[in-house]
Amino acid sequence: MAVSQTFLPGSTHEPSSALMEPLSCPRSLAEGFLEEELRLNAELRQLQFPEPVGVIYNPVDYAWEPHHNYVTRYCQGPKEVLFLGMNPGPFGMAQTGVPFGEVNVVRDWLGVVGSVRTPPQEHPKRPVLGLECTQSEVSGARFWGLFRALCGQPQVFFRHCFVHNLCPLLFLAPSGRNLTPADLPAKQREQLLAICDVALCRQVQLLGVRLVVGVGRLAEQRARKALAGLTPEVQVEGLLHPSPRNPQANKGWEAAARERLQELGLLPLLTNECAARPSTS
Repeated sequence: MAVSQTFLPGSTHEPSSALMEPLSCPRSLAEGFLEEELRLNAELRQLQFPEPVGVIYNPVDYAWEPHHNYVTRYCQGPKEVLFLGMNPGPFGMAQTGVPFGEVNVVRDWLGVVGSVRTPPQEHPKRPVLGLECTQSEVSGARFWGLFRALCGQPQVFFRHCFVHNLCPLLFLAPSGRNLTPADLPAKQREQLLAICDVALCRQVQLLGVRLVVGVGRLAEQRARKALAGLTPEVQVEGLLHPSPRNPQANKGWEAAARERLQELGLLPLLTNECAARPSTS
């Protein structure tokens, strides 16, 4: 029998109270972006997810402190390029509150800090240990490792770029197996992604993004659908997902990613101080 579950975050978390506070004026770009994320959280709470979903994590909620630190530290000005992931992984953002957030990179290179609460419902096979987690996420290590090699310092990357996930929720089966949005029943998947699509449009316009790079085919396809017809026009391209479950990524993801960044005209933004612009061809 299908088990219906409503996503309910903890009632004492800072984001919940933040929703009740009046908007400050003027607000910073980072504050505006965080407010958009809280707005999305509120909309997603209205959804229900039957089987195969057993447990839902929202690190924007329980990992609010490091997530807030990431956004306020690195989203201080407009961004030309948004690297877009699909949703959190169990050993990445689910632990750290940072997209593709492999613990060592988040702590030692990005310098993100903050305590991580226990999710309202925690699966025993997927404990949340925050920045103390010893399990490395391969996707995140590959993703951020590339930009660490290219940029040297985080500030070089974030001068023009930002990294975000379309959906903030991690879905787990009763067994603890990670479920992507593609694994959800069609009706619930479309309800979820339709809300996330609208939020993405608001976020892209807020940041002034000109190019969205979907990390993985699903993120790219969804971004194309969400941003079609947006004015001013936003270019959408794709980048091979670094997941070890992707056979192509295991054949040399970094080299393939460097080549793709070169094709998109992004390497100048990542390797020097010039005010280069991404390709629009």
